[in-house]
Amino acid sequence: MDTGQRVAHAAALLDAQDIEAALAAIAEAARADPASPHAALGHAQIAFEAWRPASELFARAQALLPGNPDVIRNHALALAAEGGGDTAQALLGAVLEHHPGWLDGHRTLTAMRITAGEADGWDRSYATACQREPANLPLRLAWFQQHATLKRWDAARAVLEAGRAAFAGQRGFDLSDIFLTCESGQAGDMAARFAPFAPLGDPGLDLCRVRHHLRRGEAEEAAAVADAQLNGPAARLFRPYADLCWRLLNDARADEAPLHASIDLDLTAADLSSLAQALHALHRMKAPYPEQSVRGGTQTDRQLFFHPDPAIQAVRAKVTDAIRGYAQALPGRVEGHPLLGHTLTEVRFEGSWSVRLAGAGYHAAHTHPRGWISSALYVALPGADEMGPPPGGWLMLGSPPPELGLPLEPLCQIEPQPGRLVLFPSTTWHATAPFAAGERLSIAFDVRLPRPTT
Repeated sequence: MDTGQRVAHAAALLDAQDIEAALAAIAEAARADPASPHAALGHAQIAFEAWRPASELFARAQALLPGNPDVIRNHALALAAEGGGDTAQALLGAVLEHHPGWLDGHRTLTAMRITAGEADGWDRSYATACQREPANLPLRLAWFQQHATLKRWDAARAVLEAGRAAFAGQRGFDLSDIFLTCESGQAGDMAARFAPFAPLGDPGLDLCRVRHHLRRGEAEEAAAVADAQLNGPAARLFRPYADLCWRLLNDARADEAPLHASIDLDLTAADLSSLAQALHALHRMKAPYPEQSVRGGTQTDRQLFFHPDPAIQAVRAKVTDAIRGYAQALPGRVEGHPLLGHTLTEVRFEGSWSVRLAGAGYHAAHTHPRGWISSALYVALPGADEMGPPPGGWLMLGSPPPELGLPLEPLCQIEPQPGRLVLFPSTTWHATAPFAAGERLSIAFDVRLPRPTT
């Protein structure tokens, strides 16, 4: 095989999620052709995804691909993962000095600062860049989005107000202003402001409209907007909101209960102890990523089930078997249904991670529109005296986002137990109730949507 074929073979193995075989194949490609930038970059990337030291490999790829922003970003991520957070931030900062409009660099640097525990000033690269490029609309909107993701509404408003004169009449600026007004709880009747944009069918705007209508108790109006998106590419994003509307309207399409399963895996106390020890070593962050549902805890980076630790690989195998059993036990196929409209052919993970919650920690209500089947696997839990009265620390399925103020209760509440795996549709709203004290350690994953069969 030539270098291109070797790299393609490694990529195919990675797509099949055989990470160790992919790493061996790409390492051989890089060894056989050390001058190939594609082999060098592939080696660095797969090594990083396989939880191996990769910063030196990225440095080599960066030498072969000078100025490539993806290589620089991933080099910084590898440095941070290996304990070189300050070096990683300095690398990104140096590039942003010369390229202030590099949005991915700002996002990555900001995430590093937030997860390192910076409570203030983490957005300073945006502030500096906007001073240097005041007419850069994507840059200002990205800065706004960082604050909006964290629900820092006053700071988000300040970012928009500072650019209002420069961006008057810009659609992106106006849409961001509408979003901020609605999500910050300042909106009244927004019909006149939505009207010019409603015919576009823009998923982002329509999602804002749905949430606004639900806040105002206008379930029929929200349902009409959501239903219009259910046959399009954003259907999985809107299905959870449609479910809320249907429940409020007593629509026959509403699920009376999620299609979930609780499975106690065959894990001994020793197995769980080894698994907890392996997971603890991977929780290097001090705070969660801004876009995640974790509150009062941390989440691991990268695909957890690619980690070579034997305890993690053993639980991956047990989880894979449980997924097959769950899928086989589902009711018959229902065309268009987010869960039952697909048939399992092979188990592939869209993502897998561990979450560590401390006392008073919880998961905000959320869904996983990119997944097919989602999960919670409990590894270690506080004692009953620390957990507090039920449902402290329990999984709440069908629990709507509280900021919408909907008169809906969870469809079911599931008590966690060490070794218990809960599987449910990825479009089901789910949350974790806060608990009193102690530590709650879990694994979660999303099963990838099955590929269409011919």
